[in-house]
Amino acid sequence: MTEVKRTTIILFSGDYDKAMAAYIIANGAAAYDHEVTIFHTFWGLNALRKDEPLALKKGFLEKMFGKMMPRGADKMGLSNMNFAGIGPKMIKHVMKKHNVMTLPSLIEMAQEQDVKLIACTMTMDLLGLQEQELLDDIEYAGVAAYLADAEDGNVNLFI
Repeated sequence: MTEVKRTTIILFSGDYDKAMAAYIIANGAAAYDHEVTIFHTFWGLNALRKDEPLALKKGFLEKMFGKMMPRGADKMGLSNMNFAGIGPKMIKHVMKKHNVMTLPSLIEMAQEQDVKLIACTMTMDLLGLQEQELLDDIEYAGVAAYLADAEDGNVNLFI
């Protein structure tokens, strides 16, 4: 019997390029038969947000957080050279030219490869995010669930 290899990633960053790196690594590890977990916390939760706005009952601060954060993976900014939104347009143009998958496509591929996508419930509470605002077919858990996966991890990354 072969040993199951595990890769865990904490996606803390809300930057498009850093989220892409996390998902490229996750998809690569899944392709090599690793059990993969991506734990999305703080700004990394934006990668799981749905694009369309929903009419949900929220308090003032929760509404403000919702308006200030990017709605969905494709609206995330770059960590460097963002240039008031021009940077992401430029990098996406170059990616298309070189047939590189977009972040939303990488997320979809991860789901198809059974990568476990977890949204941090504590951070959701802090930022006022509700389950209806996030992608379908993801899991909701706290840090203990991530630590349980990471404890047996062969590769554990913080991005």
